[in-house]
Amino acid sequence: MSLVDRVRQAVASVTDPELRRPIGELDMVREISVDGGAASVGIALTIVGCPAADRIESDVRRAAASVAGIDDVSVDVGVMTPAERRALTEKLRDGRPARQMPFGPDSLTRVILVSSGKGGVGKSTLTANLAVSLASRGLAVGLVDADVHGFSIPGLLGIPAGTQPTRIDDLMLPPVAHGVKTISIGMFLRDSEAVVAWRGPMLHRTVQQFLTDVFFGDLDVLLIDMPPGTGDIAISIGQILPHAEVIVVTTPQSAASDVAIRSGLVARQTGQRVIGVVENMAAFTLPDGTTMDLFGSGGGTEVAAALSQANDEVPLLASVPLSPALRAGGDAGIPVVVGQPDDSAARAITTLADRLVGRGRGLSGRPLPMSVARHDANES
Repeated sequence: MSLVDRVRQAVASVTDPELRRPIGELDMVREISVDGGAASVGIALTIVGCPAADRIESDVRRAAASVAGIDDVSVDVGVMTPAERRALTEKLRDGRPARQMPFGPDSLTRVILVSSGKGGVGKSTLTANLAVSLASRGLAVGLVDADVHGFSIPGLLGIPAGTQPTRIDDLMLPPVAHGVKTISIGMFLRDSEAVVAWRGPMLHRTVQQFLTDVFFGDLDVLLIDMPPGTGDIAISIGQILPHAEVIVVTTPQSAASDVAIRSGLVARQTGQRVIGVVENMAAFTLPDGTTMDLFGSGGGTEVAAALSQANDEVPLLASVPLSPALRAGGDAGIPVVVGQPDDSAARAITTLADRLVGRGRGLSGRPLPMSVARHDANES
């Protein structure tokens, strides 16, 4: 293999940090020449002002310099032509027509909706931490913040205000935080305190665009943080994703558990399957060892029992104790499963993630990690 070919091979293996694929596979490598020990490398980025430009250039320079015999590297950075971008978006869609939803019933991605009957039960905080916990296991995780009126996912994951998806023609590349590809209406508002006062049709189109125009790539699991209650978005997602699974979040008190049951029943009416209940803000242990159940007890068990059917038992998947660390992590944008993994709430959410991974099913019907289930299905 010639020195030029070795440089090309090294450069082609550099990963685009947004698309998460090698730039050689994305046809971003251009002319490469070597004169003595000096290499000249040309690359083409997807768009002008690509936010990952500096990192890609640095990684390309480092990859070329790692080749034996190369002492100096210059990188010429250009931009793809419109025709090249069209070819790239077609490749990313893998033959799927534009604006077609990739998470249909035949998809290998598990779609899990996290819902609640009322607000204030910690559903979004739980969803953000669950997504990060799943991603820490090496799974490819996407997160859609469908709580359009009360979006909070970007802040909970520490995504800086003003961060927007990168656009490649009609595709949007979601920002990645803690290994989770994330999209939220909050990324499209110039004023972080702007109010979204939309009704049914606009809400439906927004959620649909999140599922069709955002390029998540191959995911093991897509979590959707649902708005509380049984309004327009719940109905829209029920129509778009009738095969999705649902986790219902409640607190231990009856006032929350009673309405949480309704959200599970509405999801079931659209064909979605309720796979479990999570009780948040459960009893916690004080420094002296005593236990305090600030919001009562039994709500999670009550919801699980009410949603269970003769041939489909709905389990209580986790009971997450009230935790100052969980709240503080959400305020700081550092999920507690990352910032304080030994906290009692973090451990409960980690156990929840373990249970969900164990619920992935391989071709044999045995529990398998979701990434393994994807691999087996691709091999069949």
